[in-house]
Amino acid sequence: MVTGHGASRAEDPLAEGHRAAPDRPDPDAVVPAGVGSAEALAALVAALAGVPTADSETEAIDRIRVLEELKAACAAAQVRETEALYSRRCADEAARGIPARDRGRGVAAEVALARRESPSGGSRSLGLARTLVGDMPHTMAALADGTISEFKATVMVRETVWLPAEARREVDALMADRLDSLGIRRLGGEARSHAQRLDPAAAVRHLDRAVTERRVSVRPAPGGMAYLTALLPMGRAVACLAALRRSAATATGTGEAAARTQDQVMADLLVERVTGQARAQDVPVEIHLVMSEAALLRGEETPAWIAGHGPLPAGTARSMIGSTDGEVFLRRLYTAPESGHLVGMDSRRREFGGLLRRLVLLRDDTCRTPWCDAPIRHVDHATPHRDGGPTSLDNASGLCARCNYTKENAGWVHAADPGGLAVTTPTGHRYERATAALLPAAPGDPPTGMGPPRRQLPGYEMVFGRGGLYGKVIPVEAAQLPAPRGSGVFGVSVGEAQWAQYLASPPGCP
Repeated sequence: MVTGHGASRAEDPLAEGHRAAPDRPDPDAVVPAGVGSAEALAALVAALAGVPTADSETEAIDRIRVLEELKAACAAAQVRETEALYSRRCADEAARGIPARDRGRGVAAEVALARRESPSGGSRSLGLARTLVGDMPHTMAALADGTISEFKATVMVRETVWLPAEARREVDALMADRLDSLGIRRLGGEARSHAQRLDPAAAVRHLDRAVTERRVSVRPAPGGMAYLTALLPMGRAVACLAALRRSAATATGTGEAAARTQDQVMADLLVERVTGQARAQDVPVEIHLVMSEAALLRGEETPAWIAGHGPLPAGTARSMIGSTDGEVFLRRLYTAPESGHLVGMDSRRREFGGLLRRLVLLRDDTCRTPWCDAPIRHVDHATPHRDGGPTSLDNASGLCARCNYTKENAGWVHAADPGGLAVTTPTGHRYERATAALLPAAPGDPPTGMGPPRRQLPGYEMVFGRGGLYGKVIPVEAAQLPAPRGSGVFGVSVGEAQWAQYLASPPGCP
C-alpha cells in the first residue's frame, strides 16, 4: 500500500490564509550543469569519502555543521526524485488505461530497494515525499536549504498527515518560523496542537483510528535480549505499568524478589502473567533454536540462532535448554559443506507446508527480499507455478506478505536458487540477497575450495514446547541423543564421491 497526502495537486498552496513559501534553491544556480546525474553524484560521494579530517577544532565544528546541512539538502533532493518517480509512473499508467486505484503500486518497494531499506520504510519515504512536495512547501524549503533535518521534516508530516490538505498547509505556514528553533518533542507538540485546533473532528477520528492499530511486536536487542513492545491506548498502557509496579513493590517488600531489582521483578511478572507459567524462565510455547551438534554435545562455542530473531551465545543456549521445565525436542538438520546452506531436514513432504515450509523458514530466517527483515508470512514460488516454476526448495522463497504481493505487480521478476534471491524491478534495476549459512563455520574448518568437502552440519533444531506440531521429533535426553557415526551425518569428513551421492539423494531431504 502506498501512503501519502491524498490531496488534489490542483489546490493552490498560496491560497488565502497561507503565507508564501520561501523560494526553493535553484540547483542550476549553485551547481555546474550535469552534476545532478547519477554518475556525477556517485563521483561526489567518492570525493567526500576521501576528504581528510580538519586540522583544527574550529574547522571540525564548521565542517560538522555544513555536512549536516548537506545531509538535509541530499534528503530534500531524494524527496523530489521520489515524488517525481511516483508522478511519472502514475502518468504512464494512466496513459495505458490502468484504473486510478491501481496506479503507482510497487513504487514504494522500488524506492525501498534503491534506499536499501525495508518495504515499510519505502512506503514511509514515498508518503513523506508526496506530502512534503504537495502540501508542505515551508517544511520542504527548510529541508532543502539545510535549516532542518530529515527527521524534523518527518515529524511535521507525521503530526499532520491525518489532516485535509488545506489544514495541513495551514499548519505548515504557522510553523514556518519555528522549524529551526524548536527541539523535536516541542516541534511535534506545537504542530499537533495547531492540527487539533484547526480540525477537532478530524483529530477525534484520528485518535479513534489509532486505537484500532494496537498491537504487540518483538525485535532483537543487544546481549541476547529482545524488546517486547505493546502499542496501546495511553490509559491502558499506564494501567499495565502501574499494575506491574505495584506487584513488584509487594514482592520486594515481602522478600519474594530475592536479589532481583524492581525492574527485573516487573519483567519476570510480565512473562509469568502473559504465559501463565509459575517461573519466567520456563518457556511454555515454541521457539526455534538452531545450534551445532558440537555446540550442543561437546561444548564448542559456535553461536546458536533463534529463528527469525538472531544469534545467541552457545553457553546461553545450552543453559536455556538445561534450565527450563518446559518440553524440549530435537530435529536433525542438513547443510551443504562449502556454504553452510540448509539443504534438508527429517521429512519427505513435497508441498509448501509441513516440514518443507519449516525448512524454508529456517533457511531464510526473515523475508528474503534485500533489506527487508520482516517476519516471513508467505512461502511461495520465486518463479510462479503458472510459469512452470517447480514446488521445490530451490524455487521457494520465504517472504513477508507485502513483498509477496509486490512481486505480482507488472515488471517484477524474482529468480531464486540455493545461493540466494535476485529481484528485478520495472526499471530494470537488479538487487540480490545471498542465502546466509545456517550457522557460522566452526573454527578450524577448511575454507571453501580447500581440502575435501566436509559435511559441516549445524546439527539440531531445538523446539521448545509443542514439539510434535511439525512432525516426528526426538525428546532431548542424554540416553537418546544420536551419537556421531561414520555415515557423515554429523560432521565427519566424506570424499567427493560420497558428497556427490548425497547431493543426488540427501537423506531426509524434502
